[in-house]
Amino acid sequence: MRSLRTAMKSSPLSPQLEKAHAQQQRPNATKNKEIYHCRRQIKYSKDKMWYLAKLIRGMSIDQALAQLQFSDKKGAQIIKEVLLEAQDMAVRDHNVEFRSNLYIAQSTSGRGQYLKRIRYHGRGRFGIMEKVFCHYFVKLVEGPPPPPEAPKTAVAHAKEYIQELRNRTIIHTL
Repeated sequence: MRSLRTAMKSSPLSPQLEKAHAQQQRPNATKNKEIYHCRRQIKYSKDKMWYLAKLIRGMSIDQALAQLQFSDKKGAQIIKEVLLEAQDMAVRDHNVEFRSNLYIAQSTSGRGQYLKRIRYHGRGRFGIMEKVFCHYFVKLVEGPPPPPEAPKTAVAHAKEYIQELRNRTIIHTL
């Protein structure tokens, strides 16, 4: 029985097979560039920040900056600053050719450090007050934003749920 290597050498398709094998070996060079940026310990609630982060998720960077410009919230101005920093960083450090050719792939907020403080009440009583902080994370990807996914219908949700129920297994049984 001949080995695969000798079969490849004798085959008329060997140049194509070698080319395909070489393409599998090296990573894809056309992958879009990804830029990660964050700001930590922002004096703002993570829950309020999350709504703004969800608002701009999946938008192009210019569209997101326009949306944030017309928002009156404190967090909108903070996110706008972070996006501008990330945009400058993409052009400067990651060799992105056009500033506007970026979209927001991920945009999330997380809980920062909560500082506990005493709040004094009358009659010698007190309460504990928390000073809340949050973190904001963003991932920019070079290229046009992907088209939005169509929302699932009730029938699709029901089929998915039934399939989950059918795939269940009962542990510790025969």
